[in-house]
Amino acid sequence: MAWRNLGRNRVRTALAALGVVIGVVAIASLGMAGAALQYQATQDLGGLADEVTVTPGEDNPAEGLTEAQIEAIESVVTDATVVPKKSARTVIESGGEQAGVSVTGVTEASALYDVASGTAPDRLQSGALIDSTTATELQLGLGDPVEYDGRLYRIRGIIDTGGGFGGAGGSGTLVLPVSAIDTELYSSVSVIAADGEAATRIATAIEDRLNEREEVVSATTLADIQEQIDSFLRTLNLALFGIGSISLVVASVAILNVMLMSTVERRGEIGVLRAVGIRRGEVLRMILAEAAFLGMIGGVLGVLLSFGVGLLLFEFLVGDAMLVLGWQSVRYLLLGFVFAVGASLLSGLYPAWKAANDRPVDSLRA
Repeated sequence: MAWRNLGRNRVRTALAALGVVIGVVAIASLGMAGAALQYQATQDLGGLADEVTVTPGEDNPAEGLTEAQIEAIESVVTDATVVPKKSARTVIESGGEQAGVSVTGVTEASALYDVASGTAPDRLQSGALIDSTTATELQLGLGDPVEYDGRLYRIRGIIDTGGGFGGAGGSGTLVLPVSAIDTELYSSVSVIAADGEAATRIATAIEDRLNEREEVVSATTLADIQEQIDSFLRTLNLALFGIGSISLVVASVAILNVMLMSTVERRGEIGVLRAVGIRRGEVLRMILAEAAFLGMIGGVLGVLLSFGVGLLLFEFLVGDAMLVLGWQSVRYLLLGFVFAVGASLLSGLYPAWKAANDRPVDSLRA
């Protein structure tokens, strides 16, 4: 009966459902846009949050880290990769061109660097890695020599500098065996942990062990920064969800108007139903069922349109449209549908109560 009543005035029903569709699309699309931004931020920072950087502290008597301090760090870290680094700067030449580069001496090159071509050895004993930007500028390729401190090193890998936020291997990077840099002190130590939580725990353990009374070393991690960014994006999602909800509130007012007009037009019919024994509760349920149908029709259409919008958002913002199927975005489709049905039912409460409590005699006289 509820479905038949909605069909009596199809244009009015369609306009009310259109308002619900717009509200659901606004809620779900803005929510999925926030989910796509949060996913992209996590991808950019995820590779950095699990890294701890240990540098000399303010009270360190030397300008770098000693072998004894490196051994103390290694004794604290038992479940992560420890990579001591020596640093220098130089200018390399090739084909008549020059480029200033930061020289990093390491042994475990594969733990820190991703290469676009060639290899990053687990233990770098000979050869060199160079970033792709510098290699392009100087027209260098795999097997070409680069000179540092009077010695030649053959390029074994081209470091990928194309993606991510910061991190090892930026533009102007030359990686050599640690023995190539003639200094006793290490400039820093990188610790690669399993995740951001482990990195935070390791940073605290290192400082507790080496900084008994003075700040001998400083251990930093980007895990806290990533958590702050995640918190900001969660707040942004809530704000976008609130903005989208305004559209659905406006649609609820339209449904309230439609239901009121419908009950006024059918006042005589409802009076006859009450006169033949239909109870108030049954009239109430009939009107609420009509409101629920309106919400479900608009909700389903809105979810379908929002899914299409989500595919486009993830394709343009993240580069993979299928990620819209993840729970972080699908939940906004469910929220939009539930919100649409709930708002429609609330909008139908007053017309239903008014129709159910109208006396049959008054209704028949109208």
